[in-house]
Amino acid sequence: MGNYLIISTSNDLIRIMPDRIVYISSDGNYSNLIQADGESRLLSYQLGQIEKMINSQLESEGSLFVRIGKSLIVNRNFIHYINIAKQRIILSDATAVNYTLSASREALKLLKELIEKEGK
Repeated sequence: MGNYLIISTSNDLIRIMPDRIVYISSDGNYSNLIQADGESRLLSYQLGQIEKMINSQLESEGSLFVRIGKSLIVNRNFIHYINIAKQRIILSDATAVNYTLSASREALKLLKELIEKEGK
């Protein structure tokens, strides 16, 4: 069994396997964690704080996640399609999970280059 990401506040605790997280988006001083089963969790942490938790708790599994611009952290395993011109990214598992998100052209260009390098 792998590591879990544990996010704890004064009122609740979330313990989730990294491969169940599709993406995390910024919502002001909060973040929305979207799970592969469609559940959405509002977290009382900013995206930068979540990013630090991922890096400190998940060790090598933390590399599954990539920050896209100021407002998104996505699970690389769900990246299905990137369109820089339309500023769109589709996250999918080719079965039940399918999300279309917006991101800046520059952020998507950098992500595309990163994935191309990894494929070589």
